[in-house]
Parts: sequence; C-alpha cells; structure tokens
Amino acid sequence: MSNHRILTFDSLSLQEFDSEAELIPLLTPEDEEEMSNEELPESLPILPLRNTVLFPGVVIPISAGRDKSIKLINDANAGDKIIGVVAQKNEEDEDPTKNDIHQVGTVARILRVLKMPDGNITVILQGKKRFKIDAVISEKPYLRASIKEVDEKRPGKHDTEFGAIVDSIKELAIQIIKESPNIPTEATFAIKNIESQSFLINFISSNMNLSVEEKQNLIMINVLKERALETLRYMNVELQKLELKNDIQSKVRFDLDQQQREYFLHQQMKTIQEELGGVSNEQEFEEMRVRAKSQKWDDKTQKHFEKEFSKMQRMNPQAPDFGIQRNYLDLFLDLPWNSYSKDNFDLKNAQKILDREHFGLDDVKKRMIEHLAVLKLRNDMKSPIICLTGPPGVGKTSIGKSVAEALGREYVRISLGGLRDEAEIRGHRKTYIGAMPGRIIQSIKKAKSSNPVFILDEIDKLSVSNQGDPSSALLEVLDPEQNNQFYDNFLEMGFDLSKVMFIATSNTMTTIQPALKDRMEIIKMSGYTTEEKVEIARQHLFPKQLKEHGLTSKHLSIGKKQFEKIVEGYTRESGVRSLEQKIAQVIRNAAKSVAMEEEYNIKVTDADIEKVLGAPKLERDKAEGNEVAGVVTGLAWTSVGGDILFIESLISKGKGMLTLTGNLGTIMKESATIAMEYIKANATFFGLDQDIFNKYNIHLHVPEGATPKDGPSAGIAMLTSLISLLTQRKIKKGIAMTGEITLRGKVLPVGGLKEKILAAKRANIKEIILCQDNKSDIDEIKASYLEGLTFHYVKDMYEVINIALTKDKVKNAKKLD
Repeated sequence: MSNHRILTFDSLSLQEFDSEAELIPLLTPEDEEEMSNEELPESLPILPLRNTVLFPGVVIPISAGRDKSIKLINDANAGDKIIGVVAQKNEEDEDPTKNDIHQVGTVARILRVLKMPDGNITVILQGKKRFKIDAVISEKPYLRASIKEVDEKRPGKHDTEFGAIVDSIKELAIQIIKESPNIPTEATFAIKNIESQSFLINFISSNMNLSVEEKQNLIMINVLKERALETLRYMNVELQKLELKNDIQSKVRFDLDQQQREYFLHQQMKTIQEELGGVSNEQEFEEMRVRAKSQKWDDKTQKHFEKEFSKMQRMNPQAPDFGIQRNYLDLFLDLPWNSYSKDNFDLKNAQKILDREHFGLDDVKKRMIEHLAVLKLRNDMKSPIICLTGPPGVGKTSIGKSVAEALGREYVRISLGGLRDEAEIRGHRKTYIGAMPGRIIQSIKKAKSSNPVFILDEIDKLSVSNQGDPSSALLEVLDPEQNNQFYDNFLEMGFDLSKVMFIATSNTMTTIQPALKDRMEIIKMSGYTTEEKVEIARQHLFPKQLKEHGLTSKHLSIGKKQFEKIVEGYTRESGVRSLEQKIAQVIRNAAKSVAMEEEYNIKVTDADIEKVLGAPKLERDKAEGNEVAGVVTGLAWTSVGGDILFIESLISKGKGMLTLTGNLGTIMKESATIAMEYIKANATFFGLDQDIFNKYNIHLHVPEGATPKDGPSAGIAMLTSLISLLTQRKIKKGIAMTGEITLRGKVLPVGGLKEKILAAKRANIKEIILCQDNKSDIDEIKASYLEGLTFHYVKDMYEVINIALTKDKVKNAKKLD
C-alpha cells in the first residue's frame, strides 16, 4: 500500500500502483439509474472539505490530516462506507462547526483508503446523491447530521435545447483540453465516451478551474438544464482565459527571441543620444530621483510618486504613454508641494503700497489690511475668498497685484470669461491624448508657491455647455472647508489650496450661481467721480503712459483743467480704462514730435487736445427743463455705472389706452401699469375727472429706444410724469428721483445708489428723492460724493408729488375736458 500514489493533472485524477494503473470506470446511464434508486440513511457522519466540492458520480482523492476527519474515515470504512461530504465556507477553519459548512453536499462512498508515511490518509471517494443537512445531531467525535435528499429536476427525453447545451459542453471541454498543455490528450476520449448527460455536467463541473464558492453555487442548482447553462457559461470564460494565456506566452517567447536584438538597439540609441548631446533615459531617471529627494512630500504623496515613477521605468520609451507619464511626473516635481512665500507683516508698508497704486478704493484696502492683521496674529488662518464686483475699469484686477506686493506673495491670474469646459478647471484624465492639468494647478505650478494671490478674472462670464459646468467645478476651489484637498483629474492627487488667497472679479453678481456666490465675500466697487478720475489720471495714468512711451515730465505736462476736458468731453464710463487710452493718444502725438524733432507745446492746451482727439464727442448729461408737462428725470443703474433716465409722457384724444415704448422690460411695464391704476384710484385727490381716462390715450416713453431697460426703480418717476401730464403742472427744476412703488402708493427702497448719485452729479442735479429706507445707505457713502446734493426721503407718493411738482401750470397748458 505504501507504493500507492495519486497523480493529478488539472484536477483529472488517476490512481497508479507501480506500473499498473487501477482504472475506475466512468459512470454509465445504468449505473446512474441504479444510484438514483438507492435509499439514503436518515443520518450520516459529515466530512468537511477545505478546498473542493464533490459532485454526484465523480471520483476524487481526498487527503485527510485532521484527527476528526481521520477517525470519521476509519469508522466509516470499517462500516457501510457511506459518508456525507460538504464544503467549508472558510478553508482556514481547522475545526469547522455546523455554522462553518455549506448546507448542501453530496453523499459519498469510500472506494479506497491509503495510509501515508506522514500519518495522514488519502481516501478515494465517489459521489452518489445530493443532500441537505436537516439538523446537526452531534459534533463529537465528529459531525453527524440528519439529512434530506435534494431532488433534481431533469428535462424530458425529447428536449432538443437541452441536448444542444450538452453537445456544446462536450465541444468546449475538448477545446479546453487542447488549449491546456497539462491535461493529457487521453482525457478527450474520456469526455467523448461519457453517455450520461447529468454525469457529463457533474464531471465537467468538478474538473473545471473554479473556486469553491462557484462550484458550490453549481451544485445547489436543482434544475439540471439551468446547471448545464451555468456550466457552459463558466466553460466559455475558462476557454477565453486559456486562449489569452497562450497568446501571451506566444508573445513572450517572441519577445525573448527579440530581447537581445532590442538590447543592442537601445544601447546604440543611447550612444547616439549622448553623441548628439541629448539625455539618455537613465540620466533622465536619475535627474528625477535627485529632484524627488528635495521635495517636501508627506508619506502618501511620496508613495504615489514612487509608484508612478516605477511605472514609467517599466515602460517602453517609444510607447506613446511614456511621454504622457514623463509629463505627469515633471508636473509632480514642479508643483510647489508645501512650499509657501513668507508673508510680509509690515502693515504700514502694506498700506503705503495700496495707497501708492490705487486712488480711493478705501473699502477694499481696509479689508486687505484687516486680513493681513489677522494673519499676523494667527499665522494658520485660512485665506478668505474675496469677490470684487463693479463696472469695468475701476481697478478690480489691478488691485490683486498690489495686494500680492503688499503681502510679499506671488501673483497669478486666469481669465474665466467664456470658459465652458469643466476640464479647464479640473484637468483632463491623463489616459486621454493631449491630456493636461486644469488651469488652477497650472497656475500654481507657474507661481512656484502654494500661497499666491490668485485672481479669478471675469467669474460672472463663465458659460455652461455639454462639456460640464465650470462654475460648479469652482465650488470646491472656493470653499475653504474643502479646498485643502482639491482634486485635479490629471494630477490624480489632492492638492492643498487652503493657503491661496483667491480674489474673484465680476461686473455683476446676477449671473453667478447662488452656491458660488455664497462662498465668496462680496466687496462692491463703484465708479469714480470726475474729480477722482482727474486725480487718478494725474497721479497714476499720466506718469505710467509717459514711461511706456519713453518720455518724461520734461517732455510733456497736462494740467488739471485739460484732464477735466478729456474726462468730460471724450469719456463716459465708471472706470478709467477709456480715459487711459485717450491720455495715451495725446502722449503718442507728443512722442512723434519728439522723435521727429518737431516743435510742439510741452504744456498741453485745450486746442492741442481737440487737435489730437477731435471735437468733444460727449456732452455732459443735463436734466431737462420744466417747461413741458410729463418729463421727469429718473436715475438708473447699469453694469458700467449710473446714468440719468428721462421719463416722457404724452396725452391725446382716444379711448383710454396706455402705450409704453422705449424697449422696456416686463418689470418696468408693470411699474407703469401700477402708476396708472394708482392715479385712477386716487383721481379725486389729484383733482382729476374720471372721464379723462376714457376720453384720452396716454403714451409713456423712455429714451433711448435702442437700449433695453428694466427694473422697478423708475416707478416713482413714471407716476410723477403721469401726474404732471394729467394736471399740466411743472416739475421742479434740478430734481431727480428713484424708487419703487406699490398699488397703495408706498415708496420702496432700491439699490445702486452710489452710481446713481454720481450720474446725478454729472447731470448737475441738485435734489434727489429717495425712499426713507434708503437713508442708511446714503449715510455709508463718502461725504465728498454727496457734496452739493439735497436728499428728500419719502414714504409714499403724496410726499413725492408735493416735493416734485410746483403749483404752477406749464406754458400753453392743455385743458383736459
């Protein structure tokens, strides 16, 4: 017996006794019929198997080493040789209990027991029938359980579909044997000679390279046709794996044949690169290693770099992915991980820099100095997210440079205007051709610092497309609670942006989505007065343009009066961008004369300005006179600053129609309708006959017709215009108004007051009517902006009419019957 040994090849088992092999015949349909008629005992000793599943009819050898298993096999072998075989759920369990084994197994007959020299035994088992454990009777000296037979539902004899499935299983089994070099070709004959369909399915299932769980799933299927289909599916997967494995081995053999040749070619390429002064891959790798040693990485970042670096070393240098991987690692090494600029905490010097570079902007400067002060007291403070909003040309973008200089930080800027691809913010995945990091990470790399002042210009002009929503991608960037791990798709790592000082700029807040707006601290920047523009031109723009054109103050000078002429006659804007262009135009004319050695006026005169810029293009906005009934001056806010607005109304014979023109929006049309209905409801108070509204048509117009207008702030001006028209009373000279009205005649507050006040001053307005609730807003505006203005604060339209209309009738007043 000691000479017995088991030979296995891919789970197909033979028993060999010296030179003679004892062959166990394959199960025939008659054997299977006889086996199915056998009665099962009520209880059986249960043998748990670590790593296999026994199927009915199949013969397998089992090596037993556990004391319980050896005793069970010896006792059964001495008795009726019948045992129950089940698979363990976890093969690591040394002493499995009832909860550690599967409930469905196979009744088996012990065919032979072989004792091994090491004390273990090998037993050859043949599966009989499937059973299910009903209850565990005892666990000592081994498991014993009461069992129930598991019935198997078999297809009818004339089921052609089942026959086709079985034929496919045979064909696939033969293909698998051909593809498997470790299975002898004799196994093909065994497969072909199996007559029993159910035994063929069990035999194949037992010998496939499947996990215990997969085999257990098969044995638990009670419908034979379904088990056959599942077996066929597993066989298809197995065949594909074998074919792929053989293809790989074939390629490897080819690669081994080519290896020596490629080695010499690579050596020649290396020599050629060195001769041409290039850098070989080995040198490049070494340079990367040296650069990596100097990086301030944490453990996670270090391990990620080493993994990606190792991946590149294994790549073929001629492969397209090699260049992408090299660019990726270059970016990784170039990024300023945990590298920060040292902040300058000299607050007086910071204030001096801000004042030197920008005139006015007190609120912005104050906020920056406050941040610097807190940062000085608490060095680990997260940077704020600031949004500067205001009309073009007021210094929103340029103030970022001054802030960076004051803080001693690097300065970077990206323009978001028209950006519509989310990947521009988050980057592309590096699997794509031409992939690159997002503009945030690119800018941080350019800054070479992890705490620059970062300008997000024109954030209100982001677009949405089918490539994503960039403004949503910015939510993570601009959230101090999240941006310490900003994820860029190309970088594939979180990068800390929490120390970056983001300053966004916009012309309006209406187009910015609420979630993004909520993450930012909004600082409004209004337009400049004429006096401020003159000072900005004198102190900043003129010296700057002289320098850019290669001139000095010895070559040219412009007086305050001439600056005023340029501001009022040639520019109409809230900022100073157009003003700078006009000043540059005047300086270019002088530079030409200097270069050509021609005579010119060093001190610029009004005539010189008109010669260079032409006749004044603009006239100062002026309020209309009060000789015409129904013409009222309103105040409007636009994205480029404030403006005055004329409300005109006209009355003619008709049937009581109200016509509105002037490219008015929905809200403005509603304001006109509210005004008209309020007058009708209060006609007696205003001394009007109700018949007027049925006999006359009223036309209300707001010039300029080509400019779209909307908003509620013209409500009181429209109502005042209509009252003046219907009563033919004069409007008070030099007065303007802004406010919303309700159907009850209440006056509501409006916004954009600073811009509207500047527009009023430009138009020589002396008095302004506002809602009482706007008084607190006026108190916050600089006193210099309010000089020369008288404000009337009102609560309802009765007060407005009493202030705005005189008792006198207009010249040639119409008599309305």
